[in-house]
Amino acid sequence: MSDSQETSQTLYEKIGGEAAVNAAVDIFYRKVLADYRINRFFDNTDMDQQIAKQKAFFTMAFGGPNNYSGQDMRNAHARLVKMGLNASHFDAVMEHLGATLTELNVPQELIAQAAAIAESTRNDVLGK
Repeated sequence: MSDSQETSQTLYEKIGGEAAVNAAVDIFYRKVLADYRINRFFDNTDMDQQIAKQKAFFTMAFGGPNNYSGQDMRNAHARLVKMGLNASHFDAVMEHLGATLTELNVPQELIAQAAAIAESTRNDVLGK
């Protein structure tokens, strides 16, 4: 692959496309649901639906095909903010995202890109 091809690839393509996103979301939610700090926010959540939405969101956010039809981040998380969702919870989710991508042997530079994309949603997720 030439340098120009490599630089024109999206993060989605660089991490391995649909298969990588699917694996990452499955591992990510295993970690999230096992974490006492944040798992209560998913008590009344249809996890199959949540996982499908997260896969579509990560795909779109990482530069893959945009099939995300869910709510914007602010509206999607408003009820969780009412339940007490705060920066420490967002930090825990970020920790699990990084650990998931590390577990999948994603290079640190790409993990940093994914983290920056996720971090860019912080204010909307937290309703700020």
